Amino acid sequence: MDFELKSVSLAEAASWSADALVVLVSDSPASAASDSPLAALIAQAHGSGALESGVAKLLSAYQVSGVQAARVLLVRAGDGSPSSVRKAVAAAVGALKQPGIQKIALMLGLIEPDGDAVSAAVQACAEASYVYTHTKPSAKARALRRVVIGVSKPDAVRDGFAYGKALVVGMEVAKEWANRPANHATPSMLADCARQLGRKPGFKTEVLGPKEVKALGMGAFLAVAQGSAEPLRFIVLRYNGGTKSSAPVVLVGKGITFDTGGISIKPAAEMDEMKYDMGGAASVLGTFAALAEARPAINVVGLIPSCENMPDGLAIKPGDVVTSMSGQTIEILNTDAEGRLILCDALSYAARFKPRAVVDIATLTGACVIALGAVRSGLFSPDDGLAAALQQAGEAALDPCWRMPLDDDYAEGLKSNFADMGNVAGRAAGSITAAKFLQKFTAELNWAHLDIAGTAWKSGAAKGATGRPVPLLLRYLVSEAQSPLPDVPPRRKAPAKRPHKG
Repeated sequence: MDFELKSVSLAEAASWSADALVVLVSDSPASAASDSPLAALIAQAHGSGALESGVAKLLSAYQVSGVQAARVLLVRAGDGSPSSVRKAVAAAVGALKQPGIQKIALMLGLIEPDGDAVSAAVQACAEASYVYTHTKPSAKARALRRVVIGVSKPDAVRDGFAYGKALVVGMEVAKEWANRPANHATPSMLADCARQLGRKPGFKTEVLGPKEVKALGMGAFLAVAQGSAEPLRFIVLRYNGGTKSSAPVVLVGKGITFDTGGISIKPAAEMDEMKYDMGGAASVLGTFAALAEARPAINVVGLIPSCENMPDGLAIKPGDVVTSMSGQTIEILNTDAEGRLILCDALSYAARFKPRAVVDIATLTGACVIALGAVRSGLFSPDDGLAAALQQAGEAALDPCWRMPLDDDYAEGLKSNFADMGNVAGRAAGSITAAKFLQKFTAELNWAHLDIAGTAWKSGAAKGATGRPVPLLLRYLVSEAQSPLPDVPPRRKAPAKRPHKG
């Protein structure tokens, strides 16, 4: 989509050439000049009660005298906050989602938006008009091609406008790859997407296959992948926006491109949605696509361990013991708890970058969906500073998370008689015990874990990827680039590494 930011008054907006003109209005009557046709329309709508109160309430008008656009939509934007603007614009663009609407003029000047509100408007335009077409030739592609946004003071919101455009690019990459079925989004295909990103200035991509992963001693990752005919891929993305001496932030995305549950097989109902089990990987790819547009002054590394979890004759079995890259052994009590197995080796690999922070992103547990639903992602971190930074980023980006506990007592259930740990600890507090498992591989790291099982996609009639938590991640990275924190030293010594036994 093409976005343009212009300085426009309400009177000038009447002469805009567009298929539809959308005007966001507050709950109080507009104070524009009485001789403006749009001001007259707004005053009449307020006076007659035709435009109901409440954010995102709409009034549609056709062939308004003195207005060039054939269709005019007045939309309530409440207090003009980013959240209200996003709801209002999404409602308007949704109402205009039809083949004949290719250009929209969006007038925000009456609500005096800040940069975040303009960014929210850009994001809402893209989200409301998004159409998945990759494997559906019968789908009508997005008709909306151009959006012109009018404000009274463009210079004051130009940064927010540019940020919103970058975010849209990233979210659409994330949604595209998460929405693709597993046979159109294999580990090798994800690697190809990463290679394309690696061609951009300041970017670099490295892709490791089974041979290299075995040489690294990633026994947990290899164990999950061994039941599939699709070869695993370990993707390493680098964005070098900061100085060479600046420690990077590392993002680790779970890339299970399809999850049958393995030998501990899932029920058939809704198993198709397990194509979304690479939502963490998709969010890392999307964040890097956004970084290519936003170009913040920060170094970022993206790690994506990617494979399928299948139940063939070579697949791992409950009771098997595998050796992770860290040297710690793991008893596989449930093969459907596979995401933490590929992540633990990626977290061990992350330590080599001496990162300032590591954030892993994963559709990890159904327990997190029960706890937080589809509103907030689960946030786990032993570090108050990192947790606060991520929470603040999520709130500002309208992509909220909620910090969950990490008491040591929750790890009791991970004890095993036959290995250093089991990979599950029962049903109770499942999202927390999964995070406690990952924490065992982060002794050298300033680490946080985002469980996005409830927020990465929607089920039912609106089935599809959301693009979350790309907004949270991009806001966090941009904030870190603007106000860098001191490098964080290791909190404790890492466990001694044992020889890898295959």
